[in-house]
Amino acid sequence: MAKDLAIVLNNGSINSAVVTAMASQRYRPVMIFAETTAGDSGRKRAAYDQQVAHFKPYREYSVSIAQAGGAPAQNLAAAADPRQGSTMAPQMLDLLPLLAVAVRSAAHHQAAAIYIGLRVGPETDDLAKATEFCQIWNEMIQLPCGMSELEIQAPLLELEAWQVVEVGFQVGAPFDRTWSCLEETSEPCGSCRGCRAREAAFQQAGKADPKRIVARKA
Repeated sequence: MAKDLAIVLNNGSINSAVVTAMASQRYRPVMIFAETTAGDSGRKRAAYDQQVAHFKPYREYSVSIAQAGGAPAQNLAAAADPRQGSTMAPQMLDLLPLLAVAVRSAAHHQAAAIYIGLRVGPETDDLAKATEFCQIWNEMIQLPCGMSELEIQAPLLELEAWQVVEVGFQVGAPFDRTWSCLEETSEPCGSCRGCRAREAAFQQAGKADPKRIVARKA
C-alpha cells in the first residue's frame, strides 16, 4: 500500500477544506469531486477547483453520481457540509456511492486512507449511528475486500461547526476557497441558511472569515 497517499472526498465546502488540510499533513491527497448534476459548474465546483490549486494533489478526479430515488442525490454535499440536519439515514444512504468510488480509487492508487468530511456533532444518537457506519465500512474494506491497511477517517465527526473552524485555522485550511451559500450567485448572499450557519461558526470560534476579508479587498 502507498503509505504516502490518501483519498479525500471534497465538494468545496468548509468541512472539505479542513479534512483535505488534515490529510495533507500526513499524506499526498488524491482529491475527488462528485458531480451530482451534469457538469456541476456551480460555485461548489469552482471552490473545489480553487482548493485543488491550493493543495496541489497527487491526482484529482470528478465522478458522476447517478440520481437516487428520482431526484439528484445530496451525496457529497451531505457528507462534507457543515449544515447537516439530525436525520442520519438519508445522509448515510447518500454517502454510500461516494464511499464505493473512494474505495475503488484507494485500491487503484494503493492509498493508505480515505478522508471524508462527515460531521454530525456531539449528539449521542446521531454520533453513535455515524460512528457505527464508519466502523462497518472499515470492516468491509479491510476484511472482505482484502485491504487490511486501508482506513476511512472522519476526523470532524463529533465536532461542532465552530470547532471545525478552529481546527481549520490550526491546520491552515484555505477558508477563502470554500463555498457555503445555498444560492448560485457570484458572491455569498449573506442571508440563506448556509451563510448564516457559516457566520455563526466563525463568530463562535472567535475568528474572522477569510473569505469575507478577501471579498472586501476585491
